[in-house]
Amino acid sequence: MKQFFKFVLATIVGVVLITVVLVLVVIGIISASGDKTIEVEPNSVLHIAFTNPITERTPNNPLAGLGILGLDKDKSTGLNDILANIKKAKTDNNIKGIYLDESYMVSGQATTEEIRNALIDFKKSGKFIVAYSEIYTQGFYYLASVADKVYMNPKGIFELKGFNSQVTFLKGALDKLGIEVQIIKVGTFKSAVEPLFLTKMSDANRLQVTSYLGSLYDHFLTGISKSRGINKDSLFNYANDGRVQQPEDAVKLKLIDGLKYKDEILDDLKTRTGTPSKNDLNSVELADYTKSNADGDNKDDSSSKNRIAVVYASGEISGGEGDDNTIGSERISKALRKVRLDNKVKAVVLRVNSPGGSSLASDVIWREVMLTKKVKPIIVSMGDLAASGGYYISCAADSIIAQPNTITGSIGIFAILPNMQKLFNDKLGVTFDGVKTGKYADLGDISRPLTPEEKLILQNNVNRGYDDFTKAVAEGRHKTQAYINSIGQGRVWTGEQALKNGLVDRLGNINDAIASAAKKANIKNYNLVAYPEQKSFFNQLSGDVTAEARCRILQSELGDNYKVYEQIKSVTQMMRTPQARMPYSIEIK
Repeated sequence: MKQFFKFVLATIVGVVLITVVLVLVVIGIISASGDKTIEVEPNSVLHIAFTNPITERTPNNPLAGLGILGLDKDKSTGLNDILANIKKAKTDNNIKGIYLDESYMVSGQATTEEIRNALIDFKKSGKFIVAYSEIYTQGFYYLASVADKVYMNPKGIFELKGFNSQVTFLKGALDKLGIEVQIIKVGTFKSAVEPLFLTKMSDANRLQVTSYLGSLYDHFLTGISKSRGINKDSLFNYANDGRVQQPEDAVKLKLIDGLKYKDEILDDLKTRTGTPSKNDLNSVELADYTKSNADGDNKDDSSSKNRIAVVYASGEISGGEGDDNTIGSERISKALRKVRLDNKVKAVVLRVNSPGGSSLASDVIWREVMLTKKVKPIIVSMGDLAASGGYYISCAADSIIAQPNTITGSIGIFAILPNMQKLFNDKLGVTFDGVKTGKYADLGDISRPLTPEEKLILQNNVNRGYDDFTKAVAEGRHKTQAYINSIGQGRVWTGEQALKNGLVDRLGNINDAIASAAKKANIKNYNLVAYPEQKSFFNQLSGDVTAEARCRILQSELGDNYKVYEQIKSVTQMMRTPQARMPYSIEIK
């Protein structure tokens, strides 16, 4: 026994020592690389390849891309740094052009639009953009179409087939399990719950999907038409008739400029930059360029005491703290209070990229936006999504700026309560019995169906939530509640459609929102500050590593079915409180 305890003690001491050593190694690596400045060589190209999901802000991970200890995750760059780097490269004399390499654009359409517009602005410098890929997805081609030259591999794949949006319906599976999903909602178009009690789209949902999908596709074709000089109707017919079957078809139809292998592209870039053929091409990765010593065209003025705060609200909305990928009402509220009370902050931009979530948490954040507007300008910049709860937290702002392909609206409320009586009784043989002191003491019990009286109570609560929602929107948008109800009912709109019906004020990007905030605050010189403050790497280390590992294992095992798992997981979260969220997860292919 004594030997056993000696062995255990020695093992514990060994693990502690190894952990300490690893931590010291990590600290050393961070110290050595964290503030390292990247020197950009003359006649360089900025190499851009989007192969990881694009977030609103670059993750606070100093080990990203180092490939050690399994802590590197993805070497991803946030939209904030992507836009800043393209802008910086525009006036960096060492950067001669941009090389858009193979990308899969794991991003929403509004995010792609922001980057595309930044590239269009970059071209005003007279510098070149060359795009190349072995596979052109529609998303990447939309981005690459702004390039001076668009090339692809001679054996590559080119997609131009139109958009489609598909919904996964779970009713059949729930029926087999003996689970009845009891739905309480307001809004003819509030279709987030349809997958739980229908086997196909309702007529109202099909109408709204057809409408916004058509709007998105029209914008997609218009953008390519303008960049490539091809008639929009011709582009529609190319896709509709399946005219692009081989790479040569894309060249013939002038969708791309030629077919080349990678070595030929590199030779072309060498020629463009004046690099001798025997030398390596000077290039800098987008993520590394963030650390370059080039100032670029930066509007920040270090001598100014004025600040514009950009408050990032990204992800699903819930109570509590949240993180960089979810909107916790407590965390965002604290950030808004902080910038509201900071006299140096003259205006606020609330960057919203959210499908919504808890109606209560949304209302908490809405209140802080209202209070902020009373003391300083607050402008909303909408990303890929600003729908339902995402719109709720936006509607009180002084003005709202969205991209044409932002998904917004979805003004509606719903609640879900499962009745698992058949699963417990018939499938599992489990029964329940008990005592209660009041008629409604067990309201919300999932082991039995709701009574008519209980359904009425819940429906009244949801109705009140919808009334509060539409009142807030009507007040913020200076419309009547009756009008908001007419365009509400849970209906989803694109930014372009929302501009026409008055849910947004103008179309534009986050820089337009910042400029608008500065103008409303009557300031010309200012510094940008971002909120909420990102968690330090060590504070998020343990939780993130565990969650990342679990996520990757599930993705590996489930493959494409991982999306179904995420949908089921989301449903379980919806059952806690009334929801103001998007009609299911919209994925456009």
